[in-house]
Amino acid sequence: MSTLNKAIFAGGCFWCMVKPFDQWDGIHSVVSGYTGGHLENPTYQDVKTGKTGHYEAVEITFDPAIISYQEILEVYWRQIDPTDAGGQFHDRGEQYRTAIFYYDEEQKLQAENSKKDLAQSGKFNKPIVTEILPVATFYPAEDYHQDFYKKNEEEYIEDRAKSGRDEFLQENWK
Repeated sequence: MSTLNKAIFAGGCFWCMVKPFDQWDGIHSVVSGYTGGHLENPTYQDVKTGKTGHYEAVEITFDPAIISYQEILEVYWRQIDPTDAGGQFHDRGEQYRTAIFYYDEEQKLQAENSKKDLAQSGKFNKPIVTEILPVATFYPAEDYHQDFYKKNEEEYIEDRAKSGRDEFLQENWK
């Protein structure tokens, strides 16, 4: 039996970041939450003010014998606009910035290399601004945010549709 690993990614609204990871073999859980800020035990109401320093993020527990961290990084990049420092799509503010939070030097190196490869690919004509940061305390979001795409399918579909995320992803990640 292999050991499970964790990865944390911020990519704008955490509702939109769960499903893309949830559907892969080897992913054991995807938890919506908050990380990177200065307030202990933040709530959604705290974080949405944009004054806590926290990012909306997802914590992924995965089996590296089935899906590698490198593969998870590739899924991540294809969910975001890595050139937008002010948020993601219609979600604006520091809580919606993009970031990769690394647990160890190996994750850091893989994240840095994947960012460098993306920057050198010529896919985007602006700099890649996604931050690569050491893991901070991850606070799971309230229950009603967990598995939002499953529990509130219509609202999830409407929110994605009006966000502009899907159009951007289709145009840039064909």
